[in-house]
Amino acid sequence: MILASRAVIFDAFGTLLKIQGGRHPYRSLLKLGQRNGRRPRPNDAHVLMQEPLTFSQAATRLGIRVTRNELADLEQLLADEVAGIEPFEDGLEAVALLKQQGIRVGVCSNLAFPYREAILRHYPNLDTYAFSCELGVIKPTTEIYRTTCELLGARPALTQMIGDSQPCDKDGPSSAGIKGHLLDRVDDAGDYADLLSFAQDVLRG
Repeated sequence: MILASRAVIFDAFGTLLKIQGGRHPYRSLLKLGQRNGRRPRPNDAHVLMQEPLTFSQAATRLGIRVTRNELADLEQLLADEVAGIEPFEDGLEAVALLKQQGIRVGVCSNLAFPYREAILRHYPNLDTYAFSCELGVIKPTTEIYRTTCELLGARPALTQMIGDSQPCDKDGPSSAGIKGHLLDRVDDAGDYADLLSFAQDVLRG
């Protein structure tokens, strides 16, 4: 494999994409389980993000009893949430700029399986997609960053990552030899307040 000279990895939600409205279908599923006597477990979120489960499969996997109508309502809630996910404009611009200049671009995201669709819909031409639900490992575990670089065909030392989580998108990548950057759109307290400025700095470097 010919390794890319430079590459960039983006986080997905809060970075490239924004969830509108916050319907929280999985949270609602867990609350329904509580009402039916199931106690929350420490690894519930990890199960949802580390296994390629449809929503109904997730309910079964977690041992949550739901009626057909309850499941249909929650699945519609999820479908509406995924359909309403929109890209950040500066995300589209940054990805396009980097790819135009020959930079390999990937996404690395912790997410439940159904949310993949939104990323693939709005960013269909990335060089790789590293989803926790498919890889079976989540950020900030070092393995997910190394795997993302392998999928990109990129050397970690020549790869940069950006996202809105300090542990997952800045500190975590450094454990794999990747230079991480914190995106803070609200308070401007991170390394960057927008993705286009980040992309321009990558190209200047």
